[in-house]
Amino acid sequence: MSDSPGLATLLRHHGIGRRDFLTFCAGLASALALPPVLAPKLAHALEAARRPSVIWLSFQECTGCTESLTRADQPSLEQIILSMVSLDYHHTLQAASGAAAEAARRQAMADNHGRYLVMADGSIPLGDPGYCTIGGMSSADLLAQTVAGAAAVIAVGSCAAFGGLAAAEPNPTGAVPISRLVTGKPVVNIPGCPPLPLAMTGVIAHFLAFGRLPELDSLGRPRVFYGETIHDRCPRRAFYDQGLFAKSFDDEGARQGWCLFQLGCKGPTTRNACATVKWNGGTSFPIGSGHPCLGCSQPSFWDAGGFYRPLSRPAGLGPGMAAAAVAAGAALGAVAASKRPSERQPVTLDDLETKS
Repeated sequence: MSDSPGLATLLRHHGIGRRDFLTFCAGLASALALPPVLAPKLAHALEAARRPSVIWLSFQECTGCTESLTRADQPSLEQIILSMVSLDYHHTLQAASGAAAEAARRQAMADNHGRYLVMADGSIPLGDPGYCTIGGMSSADLLAQTVAGAAAVIAVGSCAAFGGLAAAEPNPTGAVPISRLVTGKPVVNIPGCPPLPLAMTGVIAHFLAFGRLPELDSLGRPRVFYGETIHDRCPRRAFYDQGLFAKSFDDEGARQGWCLFQLGCKGPTTRNACATVKWNGGTSFPIGSGHPCLGCSQPSFWDAGGFYRPLSRPAGLGPGMAAAAVAAGAALGAVAASKRPSERQPVTLDDLETKS
């Protein structure tokens, strides 16, 4: 879309002034872990950027990834569609249907050959084409046809990135991730069930500003969002380090905000930015709401041994240290539970060392 106006022009058209635009660029630079001095350069690059054509394909999925996108706030869905990208095809959000929708997809591919982005959610069933057909085409054929002229492919959600729920044992549809079938094109995985809205919009903004995808890890995920574990930034980390673990969802430890490791939390082995970015405009995330992390951004998380079964032992603690920490935590929990609510005091590291 070489004749389309730049992003700055579109933002002004929608009533977004330069001050707000620069504030947005500063926040985006922070989200992408760029040095603050690069914020002006990011703004300059985005001002000159042309909206790329985006074709969004949905295969074996639950629409949760789209639901997550609609709750984006940095920028909002309206800003994404009206300013950042030209969303030319999306099963859920497009007005057209049937033959008109497929004609729009083919037209976007022809007009933007070599420049458009393909975003796909859901896994591809190889067991039988009839498991998932769109416009009379199998998922595999539709994907192959659409990515042929694409600049890059973004696999959105754990189903597209790793197979997800559909690929869980016994995998009746023969589900495979997008990367299994795409060759010769750069592919970035944005896993999560669903993925964070900022992870999706951040990758798009990076492509807009720099004309390439961000740095990826060994699983094809952008390091800026998947470089650290949930455990690294968890607000309950201090209790984990003290060996203070909730034993049930309604015990005294849970009410005190203790670590959810023994309730099956997969935070120590899960790489994602939930603990820092959070959900619903930074309101909270599962652990912040009292539920353990299920590890949804990791491969095969559905088959990882049970959602509420704890990992073998706390990471970084030897067998003896782990046992001592758990025993000390249990002793402190019993003491705390024996007191009236008005007498309860937060447990400190000194308390743990005394009990140990």
